[in-house]
Formats: sequence, structure tokens, C-alpha cells
Amino acid sequence: MLKKFGYLIQTMRPKQWPKNIFVLAALVFDQQLVSLPALGRTLAALALFCLVSSLVYIINDLADIESDRHHPDKRHRPLAAGLLPKKWAITGAAILAVTTLPLSFLLSTGFGLVISGYFLLMLAYSFWLKNVALLDVIIIAIGFVLRVASGLTVIVTHQFSPWLFLATTFLALFIALGKRRSEMALLEKNAGEHRRVLEGYSLALIDQLLIVVISSTLMTYCLYTFSSTATSGNYSMMLTIPFVIYALFRYLYLLNTGHLGGAPEEVILTDHPFQLAVALWGFTVILLLYVF
Repeated sequence: MLKKFGYLIQTMRPKQWPKNIFVLAALVFDQQLVSLPALGRTLAALALFCLVSSLVYIINDLADIESDRHHPDKRHRPLAAGLLPKKWAITGAAILAVTTLPLSFLLSTGFGLVISGYFLLMLAYSFWLKNVALLDVIIIAIGFVLRVASGLTVIVTHQFSPWLFLATTFLALFIALGKRRSEMALLEKNAGEHRRVLEGYSLALIDQLLIVVISSTLMTYCLYTFSSTATSGNYSMMLTIPFVIYALFRYLYLLNTGHLGGAPEEVILTDHPFQLAVALWGFTVILLLYVF
């Protein structure tokens, strides 16, 4: 039983929870990180978003058991490998659904609506939209924007810049397209057999789209740094731009050299130069927003 519970936790993919750090954007960039009430509410929202995203992962794995069994990496997932019974996965999903969604509304009505919208959108993605080329990556980007929006629903913000929404959108598109590129490079000619949507892509098309979104990501983030502290005549947030440039370039380098396999999001857990750039960016942001 303990092994099955462990496989259920694995199916919930806690390694993917760092994606939900975008829930903290409103708290951090509105300079409320030192406010205990705001911090507590935002951390509660982060925890609930992690659980709801795990619910989506379980449902997605239940829907994709057969196709995952033919994938070189995904065939090792507990459900695809037969290590986790379907009954356990269904029960786990039901428990998560009847607990996290009501708790979300208790935290904030707005947060409950956002997280319910995210859940329904991801359900549509899991069963239908993930098979539509271009729309699939746009839906993933919307999911990240909803993470940022959820943080805005649990605290009262005063100077949160809308440029962060656009920067998040393009960054998410960059990550999603990178994942598609990695899958195509890994699966090569058999890509369409493992994931139907890959039939609508080519490496040339994805590379062109990556150029567009990485440029847009840099531009919108730069515009955020120009406007975030402009009212005080302080443009110090521009000092964080070099770290963003390096992190994006490093990610693109890893994509093109084949060091990411089929899961580029794992770069945040494995690539030390990328981790260092992100850590220095975060340290500089905190220093500029809360010390100087």
C-alpha cells in the first residue's frame, strides 16, 4: 500500500510544482513580501494551486495511458507502467477535487473563480485542445497567466504592472514551444504517433516561433523594468535584464544542443548555470525592491 501511495504522489508530479511560483508574482513585485497577512494568503493560494495542478496531472495521465505506453520516457510513469492501479488514481483525483476547489473559494471568491477556470481549461486541454497545433501552446501560456492572476485575487495590490502579464505570456509560450521542439527532436519521425499535435509542427516552424517569443519576452520584461519604478524616477530594475537575457539564451542553447530530452521544464532542477542566473535575478529583484 505504501508503494502505491508513493506512486500516486509521483503521478501528482511534485517536481512540476515550481511552475506555480508565478502565484507569488503579485506579492513580490507589489513589494508586499514582508507583509505577514499577504504572505500567508499568497502561500495558501500557492499550495492550493499546486494541488489543483496535481489533480490535472492525474486526470491527464488517466486519459493518456495508452499513448504514454508507446513513449520512450512517459512509459515509465506509474499509470502507464501499470505500477499504479486506475482505481487509486481516480480516488486520488476525486479527493483532490472535493477538497481543493471548495477551499479555494473559502480563501477568496475571485481566487476560487480563477482556479476553477484554470481547472476547466486544463480539462479541455487534456481531452481536446492539446491535439490542436498552436492552440495547445497558447492554452499552456494562459495557464501561467492565470497563475499570476490568482495571486492578485488574494491580496490588494497598489503598483502591480500589467507588463508582467505580457512577459509571463511570452515566457510561457517560450517554454511550451521548447517542450514541443524537444519532443520532436527526441521522437523524430515517430513524433506524430506519440503525440498527435506534433503532426502539425515542424522543427523549422518551431524555431521561427521561438525567435518571435524570445524577442517578445525580452521586450516586455524590459518594458516592465522601465515602468515598475518609473514614478519615483528610479530605473534600477533594469539591472536585472542581463540575468533574464542569459537565462533565456541558456535555455535556448540547451534546446538546440539536445541536453533537455523531452522535458525542458526540468532544466530548472538540473542545469547549474541556468539555476545560477535565476538565483542572481531573484536576489537582485529582492535587493532592488526591498532594500534600495
